[in-house]
Amino acid sequence: MTTKRTVSLASRNESGVGAGDVTTQMTGQDVLANGFNSYKEGYETIEKSEFGQQFRKLFHYVLFPLSVLVLMPNLVMLLWYAMSKCDGSYSHLLSLFYDRSIIDVLLKVWSSVPICSLFSISVIGGYFAWALFWMKVLPGRRVEGPITPNGNVPLYKDNGFLHYTVTMAGFTILTVILKSFEMSPSIVYDRLGELLATIIIFSIFFCLFLYLKGLYAPSSTDCGKSGYFIFDYYWGTELYPRVFGIDIKVFTNCRFGMTVWPLLVCCYAIKSYELWGFVDSMIVSTVLQLVYITKFFIWEAGYMQSLDIILDRAGFYICWGCLCYLPALYPATSFFLVEHPVVLGNFWASIIFGFGIGSIAINYLADAQRQMVRGANGECLVWGRKPEIIRAKYRLESGEIKESILLASGWWGLSRHFHYVPEILLAFWWSVPALFTYLMPYTYVIFLTILLIHRSYRDDHKCGKKYGEFWHEYRRRVPRRIVPYLF
Repeated sequence: MTTKRTVSLASRNESGVGAGDVTTQMTGQDVLANGFNSYKEGYETIEKSEFGQQFRKLFHYVLFPLSVLVLMPNLVMLLWYAMSKCDGSYSHLLSLFYDRSIIDVLLKVWSSVPICSLFSISVIGGYFAWALFWMKVLPGRRVEGPITPNGNVPLYKDNGFLHYTVTMAGFTILTVILKSFEMSPSIVYDRLGELLATIIIFSIFFCLFLYLKGLYAPSSTDCGKSGYFIFDYYWGTELYPRVFGIDIKVFTNCRFGMTVWPLLVCCYAIKSYELWGFVDSMIVSTVLQLVYITKFFIWEAGYMQSLDIILDRAGFYICWGCLCYLPALYPATSFFLVEHPVVLGNFWASIIFGFGIGSIAINYLADAQRQMVRGANGECLVWGRKPEIIRAKYRLESGEIKESILLASGWWGLSRHFHYVPEILLAFWWSVPALFTYLMPYTYVIFLTILLIHRSYRDDHKCGKKYGEFWHEYRRRVPRRIVPYLF
């Protein structure tokens, strides 16, 4: 549900205190040669022309979203095919294209699994019912999201950790019951392809439903269309859609995507045990992922302040991604380790596990430090000394002046998005037990790095518009974007 206020406010910074940055302005001295400047000036002239504007509009509203809509479902299936049918080898997958057309390969991949089988419909439908039931009945404190530009304040029931705990306990009980009948949840590993194919097809139609709902039955005034069907289907027509009181983005992002991730990791670990017994590489990778996901649900109320929630509309981009792309990609290392067990030995297993837990701890401490400074209004100590802060003022659409605290010391004095560093490192540590023979186990690390770099630029743009000169001062004090002393 949402409540209405009389003032409007641009969405808050996803990272709150001490996050985001602004791209440094380039001058003539920053480029290599005058020839490049001439080219740049010529490009800007074309860009400002009617042709340039029309092309940018065509690319932004049609070509780019259309390419994503066409490519992503096929990429998910190709990823599964590479993991399950090509021994986890991208080179083996690419070899299929040497003597076949792209269409032939895609037909081969899609036809290798039954789509919308009774098994896949039962599993996915059963989990949907489970997740929706507990999402409604479990208690939780009321949490307010940031006020939207149209003055709406989204309200949430903070029961994510409880929902996650109940689900993992339910999975444990289900495993015991299935084992007593000589069955196993590891069948999910064996039949992942048909599960992915089914959820892909379902999600395409589900996103169409969200598109129509935002146009004809929106949950709030934070809705609208661009006039381009392809873009609106891709991006969404509503910011906070709710159906029968269910927040759609909380369900797709958290109750499905982030909860199915640990369930799949556990299914793959069980499959590994059934094949090989206890393997230390699988144990290390599994535990690190579960600890990270547990931390996410403890912090879930903070996620409601992120770009995924306050900026991205409920469309193909975010909802289809969490329903289909996340379950295929995020647990990929665990899937790979099932058929590629690695015995690390106690020493290396302990080292990798220790660095992984250390990365989680640093990520937690950085977020906690930011929240502490905000909660104490700057009247506290950071690393034993008074924190360096900027009291950044910004104006609401109503004209009212507000103030936020930007932290420029402690973890947040190292870089403006320092918390991305331990997050990327953690993904590396739960991938490295697979060693370095294949690229496949590192697919998520590569994706996450690209995603977070892109997100830092998005946050940069948003904060620069919101805080203006205060953001320029913050950027001057903390010049590095993500990696201290480097980037």
